[in-house]
Amino acid sequence: LEHGIAPNGMLSENSSSTPRHYGLQDDRKDVFFYQADDEHYVPRALLIDLEPRVVNKIYSGPYRELFNPENLFIASDGGGAGNNWASGFRQGEEHEEQVIDMIDREADGSDSLEGFVVTHSIAGGTGSGMGSYLLERLNDHYPKKLIQTYSVFPNWDETQSDVVVQPYNSVLTLKRLCLHADCVVVLDNTALNRIAVDRLRLQTPTVDNLNSIVATIMAASTTTLRYPGYMNNDLVGLIASLIPTPRCHFLMTGYTPLVLDHDDGGTSPANNLSMIRKTTVLEVMRRLTQTKNIMVSANTKKGCYISILNIIHQAGEDVDPTQVHKALQRIRERQLVNFIPWGPASIQVALARKSPYLVEKSPHKVSGFMLANHTSMAELFDRLLSQFDRIRKRNAFLDNYRKEPMFADSLDEFDSAREVVQDLVDEYRACERPDYVNFGIPKPNNNNNNSGRLEENNYYSMKDDDKI
Repeated sequence: LEHGIAPNGMLSENSSSTPRHYGLQDDRKDVFFYQADDEHYVPRALLIDLEPRVVNKIYSGPYRELFNPENLFIASDGGGAGNNWASGFRQGEEHEEQVIDMIDREADGSDSLEGFVVTHSIAGGTGSGMGSYLLERLNDHYPKKLIQTYSVFPNWDETQSDVVVQPYNSVLTLKRLCLHADCVVVLDNTALNRIAVDRLRLQTPTVDNLNSIVATIMAASTTTLRYPGYMNNDLVGLIASLIPTPRCHFLMTGYTPLVLDHDDGGTSPANNLSMIRKTTVLEVMRRLTQTKNIMVSANTKKGCYISILNIIHQAGEDVDPTQVHKALQRIRERQLVNFIPWGPASIQVALARKSPYLVEKSPHKVSGFMLANHTSMAELFDRLLSQFDRIRKRNAFLDNYRKEPMFADSLDEFDSAREVVQDLVDEYRACERPDYVNFGIPKPNNNNNNSGRLEENNYYSMKDDDKI
């Protein structure tokens, strides 16, 4: 839609009416699409699942002609992973050759491969288990390429969750996200539901509603890649300044004003409420710092920001830089955000072009997207560890895991994964202290008898393969 591509892959009829000042060189369709011999555009995407329901829904819907059939993988038995991380991991290993061949074919067809984007859930069986296996293999197979993920975290309200083993699956997946991903964009189901109810006035949000929010976030986060400007026009440049240390690479997002397309011609309460809002650069940047507009269920008023990138769009014209400077000055004067004491306290701002195909459809003059690294991520992971410990101490629901090869002999992998996630929590909390720059540096014991030993409590093990 943002590139004027119709559901069948062809350029839409109104593509020729694009404003002239958006030249063809500004529209980088080739970042996520390539053009086939019949001139229709094909996404550089692989659709992978262990059961056919979701993929079949796509292939029976309006986008059935868009995707390359060769980039579709469904396990032959179609039984899925049964919400079992170990089952998904085993099946990922069994189908490794076929999936890696698909990935290699797409990678070889790229002119300048920068990295991979993985979209998955961490609470079920396929997205968590098979997703974890693919992360490991991608890291081994393409060690110099970036791996960015959009990871959907589970609903923290246990009364609304139908997967009792989601703490097991989530902790096991988080270990792989810590060790094998370079950047993880966290999309929290609890926060997505809250935003849908409170901000969009949807009484009972559907899966399609939540997926529309996720799609909006993904599109906004890649705007500077697809419509490049002077800054943040490649994947490395986009995330490098947001992740100062290798392990703290979990990012939260915010978007305002948020509007979903409705089938009622725009007469729904959600549309009416959002259309009357006046938008300015200052108002948008102020809203982006508010917890209610952030897609993670963590309190950003506690802790501090490690880094912030705001991407500002203005419909039909370029954003006036003086408005950005005034907004930054006002945010600084009112102390709306707290930054780490050991690093630069500044908000990065990228002025991005809005897709010319959306300019006339947008009801807002200014919109903004935030990508931020915040120490309150520790709160999210700590909540997950509490749920994990509650069922792990009773060894509950482990029978299906013991049936899989990884857990046939022992359950040590659970303890290993928990330790990795706990180290991540400790490091995020250490980021709030001025002495974080010394975190992980071995300190010699002052006792003469133990001068060659290290204090165990002050030693933090860093893996040899950690990325910078």
